[in-house]
Amino acid sequence: MTSKRPVIAASMALGMLWSLGLVWLGRGPGDPVNSIALGLMPGGLIMAAMIGRLAQRRFFDDAIIDGQPFATGSGAEIDQRVLSNTAEQLVLAAALWPFAGWVLGWGLLPVLGVSFALTRVLFWLGYHLSPPLRGLGFAASFYPSVVAVLWALVALS
Repeated sequence: MTSKRPVIAASMALGMLWSLGLVWLGRGPGDPVNSIALGLMPGGLIMAAMIGRLAQRRFFDDAIIDGQPFATGSGAEIDQRVLSNTAEQLVLAAALWPFAGWVLGWGLLPVLGVSFALTRVLFWLGYHLSPPLRGLGFAASFYPSVVAVLWALVALS
């Protein structure tokens, strides 16, 4: 039995490198209101696609059309897990990104938003292909929020 940990660890390391580069290059001026709107919108669109995909699955499957639980390990259950994690991360982004933008420059938020959307799709695809492959998409969408707020806290001190 091969361990999944090396793949996950490598994904985490790549996600951290992505995050550091993203925050470093994304800092810059911008308008707060526009930046918050443009920062959060891409993740909202991806989340809407995930909700739509689950609705489509329910519509075409008599076993779940009435709101029954998804079968463990099914594509629908994986989509539900991805949607739940995406909702959690969007709440985190909404709580942390404005502070990071205020300190590091509002131009950071649209950069974080586009990256979030792209890496959430990577997470979604990775989860369906092979669960350990979801690690890069997870790390590259979660770590930028943490890196940005920690960077901002250090910049304030």
